[in-house]
Amino acid sequence: MGGHEAAPEHGTVQRVVVRDEFDVVLSLLSLPGHGPAPGVEHHVHAIPDGPLDEGELAGVGRLARIAGAAVADGRRVLVHCYSGYNRSGLVIAAALIADGHTADEAIRLIRARRSPYALHNDVFVGYLRAGELG
Repeated sequence: MGGHEAAPEHGTVQRVVVRDEFDVVLSLLSLPGHGPAPGVEHHVHAIPDGPLDEGELAGVGRLARIAGAAVADGRRVLVHCYSGYNRSGLVIAAALIADGHTADEAIRLIRARRSPYALHNDVFVGYLRAGELG
């Protein structure tokens, strides 16, 4: 789970470029020059960091299934958006829920592993708790 930019604790914001570190890259936002390398399985489903329509919700569910299947196959997976907190967190949480976690367990796990600020979008948390991801 990550973003297109990263800010080290005591440094300047740096551009993140994905090359071939992962077997599968799932992008909720795709920017030119950020990768991944040719030959890396790449799925793009752009969504806003706000309310989602039915197609966007279905796309999140599709990416969550792709992520879950890839992880189950032992593949290295990156789910990323701009900052790596909300949109990518939504997909990861949906994959964890599909794997048997409750929404609150998935949210707690993501916040513990990524950042306490992850999934701070209340709309996304509501989708997860309501089971609205197709």
